[in-house]
Amino acid sequence: MKLKSLNKFICFLIPLILTQNLFSEEEIDIWNKEINDKRNTETAISTQDNSNESLNTEILIQSKINNDIEINNEISENSKKIEIFGVYDPAENGFDLNMWSQTDAENVRSSFKRINQINLSSTATKLFENTILSFAYPPKGMENKEFVNLKINWMIANQKIELIEQSLKQNNIFHNKKKLIQYLVDHNITKANVKEGCEKINFLDKNIKDPYLEKFKIYCLVFRDKKNEAQLLLDILREQNQSDSFFDDKINYLLGVTSKTTKKIKEDNLLNFYLSSVTIQNFKYEPKKNTKEVIWEYLNAANLIKLDDDRDKEKLKNLENAANENRLDKQKIFNIYSKINFDLNSLINAEDIYQTFDSIDARAIIYQKYLLSDNEENKVKLLFLLKDLFSKDNLSNIYVKFLSDRLKEINLENISDSYQEVVQKNILSEDEFRQGKIKYDDKILHRSKVIKYFQNETDQKKAQKDFIKIYKKIKKNRKYFFSAKDLALVESLAKDGFSIPKELDYKEISKQYSIPSNLQKLGKSNESAFLTLKLVEIIGEDEAYNLDPETIYFITYLLNQNNLKKIRNEILISALPLRS
Repeated sequence: MKLKSLNKFICFLIPLILTQNLFSEEEIDIWNKEINDKRNTETAISTQDNSNESLNTEILIQSKINNDIEINNEISENSKKIEIFGVYDPAENGFDLNMWSQTDAENVRSSFKRINQINLSSTATKLFENTILSFAYPPKGMENKEFVNLKINWMIANQKIELIEQSLKQNNIFHNKKKLIQYLVDHNITKANVKEGCEKINFLDKNIKDPYLEKFKIYCLVFRDKKNEAQLLLDILREQNQSDSFFDDKINYLLGVTSKTTKKIKEDNLLNFYLSSVTIQNFKYEPKKNTKEVIWEYLNAANLIKLDDDRDKEKLKNLENAANENRLDKQKIFNIYSKINFDLNSLINAEDIYQTFDSIDARAIIYQKYLLSDNEENKVKLLFLLKDLFSKDNLSNIYVKFLSDRLKEINLENISDSYQEVVQKNILSEDEFRQGKIKYDDKILHRSKVIKYFQNETDQKKAQKDFIKIYKKIKKNRKYFFSAKDLALVESLAKDGFSIPKELDYKEISKQYSIPSNLQKLGKSNESAFLTLKLVEIIGEDEAYNLDPETIYFITYLLNQNNLKKIRNEILISALPLRS
């Protein structure tokens, strides 16, 4: 009887558990319903096409975008794991998980190669990030490992520290994870911020076995005065034959096991160089032209680059070249110039005698004369003389921002008219999109307060009223020219369901503008993600507000056609308004 009762209880319990699981699965909504429906349809089609095959796939998405929910669709023990790497929910940007499924791998590789050679503007960078860092399957013909590497390498090359940390938080397991962690660790060492670097090592999990990171972990334990733990990990590393005599020597010295350490400076990697610098008393190192960039950065941050003898012109020349190539803080060059000794008579007559000096001393004496000058017009003359001296030795990169910053300090009212224009030309323009506030002008449609709608500062109902009111005023102006920017705005409003006055035949007006046919084909073939890469190439180094009106129009047209509204809004907000 007891056995029979138990069987009844089990029969009752199993359906109950299954029902609860079904309900709990229905509550998980990682992507929006539209994408789920689309994905379910695509899955059904795929199953139909491959009826003779069993495609077992486990999809693993770790994302903090939606409450840190982890999806694991386990179909069988032999299922192949597909680890989708990203930062953004694709639906947020108008994409889906299959955004690359119709794009050939070679097209993506070629586009990445071209983009990596462009110094992207903030507009193009944001567009690129939103696209490549959306969770998605890889393009046709590309292994997932290669796709992940493309993303990782771009983030590292462009020093996207915040995005790197975000991707580590949102993705538990992915190819080449240790590369991102090592970059974060090295980044903090280069900033002479070992404490924060030790915090980044926490991203390391037990599945990653990397000698470099394990060594840094041991040093961090020493740094935190957890010497017993450090000794234990060091012993394990030795047993695994992953340590070496140099590292053993340095850690033993730091642990107090030995009282002496080698004076050898090892620079094969940043950790070894760092250990050399913190264990050798009166550490001195002469960087060379082929010294690694990360070592230059660390030397710079740790204030280990010094010129003990201002007569050592060869060393100073090497430092100038390093600063010109962005391997050394440029301000250090001016600090050195200020310490070179000149007699009072030479300083008084600097402008007459600088040509008799070598190029380094010439720059130094003119710089010191500039520092001593209290006349603003004379300061301007000296600054431009110094510009010529830097330019003569192909060292302009050291000076261009310094010149701009110093000219900003000059009161233009105190200098003659002959200098006004040249001063203005040499002041670096600031990014007016970041600095300026939008100035709404309701006399021009694309500059009107209707733009607030694209900034989510007003709802559609109010924006509709504003649009009609402003349009009626503009219509009364017979001289008003309906521009390509106006067309971009009106088409975007229409796409979002706004009511457009019948007399404003924007479709007829649009016929005078051509849209590149190759880009239109990408939209029709469901290659919206690849389309955005092409737009990134087109925008390139320009901010959206610097593009010509026709380009702004066809970009927004293509984004509208592919329902990439969030990206479209960012382009419109940058490109259309007037800013103070």
